[in-house]
Amino acid sequence: MDLRSYYRKIRETEELIDSDEVVIVSLVTPEGGKAGVLTEAPRAIAARQIAEGRARLATDEEDLEHYELQRESKERIEREMAARRLQVVVVPAHDAPAPKERS
Repeated sequence: MDLRSYYRKIRETEELIDSDEVVIVSLVTPEGGKAGVLTEAPRAIAARQIAEGRARLATDEEDLEHYELQRESKERIEREMAARRLQVVVVPAHDAPAPKERS
């Protein structure tokens, strides 16, 4: 493997990516990589994955799908955490204040 061409390819790929964080889609690899997994990655890592043939840039629709799934997951986790924070205090009857009499 020619390291100069390898790193040149990574630099060229990185120049084509316009934002600091991008969504990439994994491809099938001989090492057992699973195709279709959406991941948000920094530009340098995304460029390396694309140059190595392990991933590709996500389309606009895949971008929206990824961010929508992230938003839904975050909301679900926040609801679960809020439910865990709900506290109930049980006051024994003998410690409870006596009811006020009405006149």
